[in-house]
Amino acid sequence: MSAPVVAIVGRPNVGKSTLFNKLIGERVAIVDDTPGVTRDRIFGECEWRNRKITVVDTGGIEPYSDDIILKQMRRQAELAIEAADVIVLVTDVRSGVVATDEEVASMLQKSGRPVVLCVNKCDKVGEPEPEFYEFYNLGLGEPIQVSSVHGHGTGDLLDAVFEYLPPQSDDESDDDFIRVAVIGRPNAGKSSLVNRITGENRCIVSDIAGTTRDSIDTYIENKFGRYCLTDTAGLRRNNKIDEAIEKYMVIRAEMAIERSDVCVIMIDAQAGVTEQDTRIAGLAHDSGKACIIAVNKWDAIEKDGKTMDEFRKRLETEFAYMSYAPFIFISAKTGQRVDRLFELINTVVDSAAMRITTGMLNDLLAEATARVQPPTDKGRRLKIMYVTQASVKPPTFVFFVNSAQLFHFSYQRYLENRIRETFGMQGTPIRFVIRERGDENK
Repeated sequence: MSAPVVAIVGRPNVGKSTLFNKLIGERVAIVDDTPGVTRDRIFGECEWRNRKITVVDTGGIEPYSDDIILKQMRRQAELAIEAADVIVLVTDVRSGVVATDEEVASMLQKSGRPVVLCVNKCDKVGEPEPEFYEFYNLGLGEPIQVSSVHGHGTGDLLDAVFEYLPPQSDDESDDDFIRVAVIGRPNAGKSSLVNRITGENRCIVSDIAGTTRDSIDTYIENKFGRYCLTDTAGLRRNNKIDEAIEKYMVIRAEMAIERSDVCVIMIDAQAGVTEQDTRIAGLAHDSGKACIIAVNKWDAIEKDGKTMDEFRKRLETEFAYMSYAPFIFISAKTGQRVDRLFELINTVVDSAAMRITTGMLNDLLAEATARVQPPTDKGRRLKIMYVTQASVKPPTFVFFVNSAQLFHFSYQRYLENRIRETFGMQGTPIRFVIRERGDENK
């Protein structure tokens, strides 16, 4: 991804996520009055003066905290600073310059990156408040007054950022990236997998359930292709979701599923398959997404010659409703079979986008109905006039029949299996639309 990167940094609760959402024009980052809501780096895109810009939201920087989460949040912000072309330091006019602002400003000056100073929460239009002028003391040049809630001053802020951007390159598009959503229960190893793939601590990893809150995009390119990996918050049972922040986390994860091309459903091998795992997989199945079921922490399981086969049988039973999804046993910790995971991702994405000509489908239909006769009821037999493919992602087939009632589920499953066997549609759900004779004229 070659678009220039702008990192938004600052101490907790100065409005970084609100500004991030305003700049990209979407409510991607969770916004709440509770300090420390944003933890990992969150990526978004905005366009200014015909230039696409990658904007990175970061967690609040607490320079001297020993809290394990706050220390990793600080490290995430430092990684964003290292990768940024321009840094926007966000401060709060209501609280004025505090010691943490001075520490962060000093850290940014040592980074050598160009810094634009944003004084947020200047909600009144007109002359700045008296407190505004003390921000000159940070030594970062002329501050820009902004109201991230109302959008005042964001144009001036982007103009200042634009002056520091590197020359425009020929390729600043991410349209050809395969979007992969990594979903599952808390502590299944989703963030560890993303970190293993990227080779850096891209996402905060902790044994504390609920560490990941936002859905975090990571763009990578390797020998298998170009991918946008989305690490999502662990999804708990509804009766355990009691915080407003956690409800937003669930919504963000569901949004990540909707915009993905393929979902990697992470299962904790040590915990086994739970009811919540099947519910989460059902979200991806119902959305019509290509799916892979990845059993993580396989390195921690004591094995004999039958362990994998027995686990696979349990998976086949629990996920019988999505028998199309391939299984893979991996270890995010050691990297075991992670390369094979990318091969599967490419396979299932190709399957979901496959188009089959009407002629080939009807040849298959003739052969299938000759082998197994369509069902009858009270002397009346199902007749399928023809079938055609209507769309992809997921592949959707329209059957024109004499009676929809006669087209039993069992016969639909038979035809689905024949389509999969013939065209190799692995990893993607298939949708059937049944039209009775005359429906096409309605």
